[in-house]
Amino acid sequence: MKLKVCGMKYPDNVRAVAALLPDYMGFIFYKPSKRYCGETLTPEFVKALSPSILKTGVFVNESLEEVLRICAAYGFKAVQLHGHETPEFCLACKNAGLEVIKVFHVGETMDWSILEPYKKVADYFLFDTKTPEYGGSGMRFNWEILQEYDNEIPLFLSGGVDESILTELNDLKTVSIYALDVNSRFELEPGLKDVDRIKKFKEAIATVPHGYHS
Repeated sequence: MKLKVCGMKYPDNVRAVAALLPDYMGFIFYKPSKRYCGETLTPEFVKALSPSILKTGVFVNESLEEVLRICAAYGFKAVQLHGHETPEFCLACKNAGLEVIKVFHVGETMDWSILEPYKKVADYFLFDTKTPEYGGSGMRFNWEILQEYDNEIPLFLSGGVDESILTELNDLKTVSIYALDVNSRFELEPGLKDVDRIKKFKEAIATVPHGYHS
């Protein structure tokens, strides 16, 4: 199972987490976010991180032009789209050579039909807890809902992910979970990650069986 560490903000902390070689690192370019990194991380710094890490730009209802500009500047190879981006928007990102992770916010229930138009234009779906802040809440949704998922597109599981969920993953072994997305539960403050905890978590999930095999 792969690991994505999202909401990176401070250079020294980014460097320390990058040394652990997570599969993905997410950099948020949504200015209202407490983890907005546009003023703390330079393109040159991010580009210099290990090429084995799939560096991901995280956006919320941003213009296509700005998404592509930032991705080119920072060398991002993937985009995580948290807002109301259309399938056409996702396709344009995909056609620009970017891996597309489309986010869907899950509440008490889920209308699975909204995923249909995105299945041909997204590489992965990310399911996060529905909140007014577009993620980073540290709150979990009811994972039992995932048993209804058709598994056509592999997914990133987000929303309150930390060490406590490891035993529960066995209950989701039929769900095509490609990666776990961690953020606020591993923070000392917004944007500042606890490197030792992430290291131990990465080692722990390496042994967890999952429903998606690349």
